[in-house]
Amino acid sequence: MALATKKQIKKVVLAYSGGLDTSAIIPWLKENYDGCEVVAFCADVGQGEEELEGIQEKAIASGASECHVVDLKEEFVKDYIFPILKTGSVYEGQYLLGTSMARPVIAKAHVEVALKVGADAVCHGCTGKGNDQVRFESCFAALAPELTVIAPWREWDMVSREDLLDYLAERNIPCAASLTKIYSRDANAWHISHEGGELEDPWCEPSKEVWTMTVDPMDAPDTPETVTLSFKQGELVAVDDKALSAYEALMYLNDKAAAHGVGRIDIVENRLVGMKSRGCYETPGGTVLMAAYKGLETLILDKESLKFRESVGLEFSHVIYDGRWFTPLAKAQLAAAASFAEQITGDVVVKMYKGNATVTQRRSPNSLYSEAFATFGADDVYDQKHAEGFIRLFSLSSRITALSQKDAK
Repeated sequence: MALATKKQIKKVVLAYSGGLDTSAIIPWLKENYDGCEVVAFCADVGQGEEELEGIQEKAIASGASECHVVDLKEEFVKDYIFPILKTGSVYEGQYLLGTSMARPVIAKAHVEVALKVGADAVCHGCTGKGNDQVRFESCFAALAPELTVIAPWREWDMVSREDLLDYLAERNIPCAASLTKIYSRDANAWHISHEGGELEDPWCEPSKEVWTMTVDPMDAPDTPETVTLSFKQGELVAVDDKALSAYEALMYLNDKAAAHGVGRIDIVENRLVGMKSRGCYETPGGTVLMAAYKGLETLILDKESLKFRESVGLEFSHVIYDGRWFTPLAKAQLAAAASFAEQITGDVVVKMYKGNATVTQRRSPNSLYSEAFATFGADDVYDQKHAEGFIRLFSLSSRITALSQKDAK
């Protein structure tokens, strides 16, 4: 991955959102990199039509020569979210990785556009304090190390929204942004994140204005609702007996779960760059999906297999959070999870009520659960007297240790 040299850049592809930062980056690139051509790239990962409305016109008005809007919704869910679901990855016990899991598919498309238009550089609007700069640039390095990477927030001397607004005003570049923006949000098909405002104080409870995707659990319906998810070899094949595409299934679950206030978390997390940050996340459909998948796993995987799969999930949560998707390690961990997923076939019922998603029913042709073995009543398959010998062998090392310590006295 080359370092930015201003005299060398002739064409750069910018990851463009239409917001204040990237609107200012377009003219800044042209002014600071010898009038280079700027091509805008926008990834549609399910952030919503409102964010994408008029984005091509905005990019051109800011000085871009063209704008590529790439529809990644189905690819994102099918090739990134669902494989991650099989790993059971949850970062630091709570976070379902909504922001970080979208970065590889965005970076991949970003590089593809850059190579298609013959660019010699890519540019992003990530700050020098966040995780995303590492995630994007690690992907760029793995996919197209020959491209120069430009990160304006690590170069320019602007430090505030006021600075950016003044910069655009001086150049008569239109921008809908204002000084009244409170929260920093990132949305995609899987979730929406919220940072800033009162959330910067971990002692401050989030106000109602923070949440945008889910109903307040206090205001959710008093009647629970269930949803049935059907899996075949780890793949979601139907929801409520409807065969849907990966993206359609997630949207269906998002609507159902959001109405019951499912998927809200408020956490303080450890960023990759070394500082802590406080964020609120809404992942309604994803919370139901994770509960369902893990509920089916408990029916099918034996103790040691589940233990190992859980260890893979723990390690992979850091791999994806840290932006290491395009690495041999990630490939190996995904393969391990996919191997276990070959047995994950069956149906799961999840009840949604007042912010909770609870597995209430599960069945599978690969189930290891046997009522004959588990019953407390009389049975012909388990002799309880056999447990004595098992326990003596299982606790043998403890017995030997205790006897050795007694002899030593």
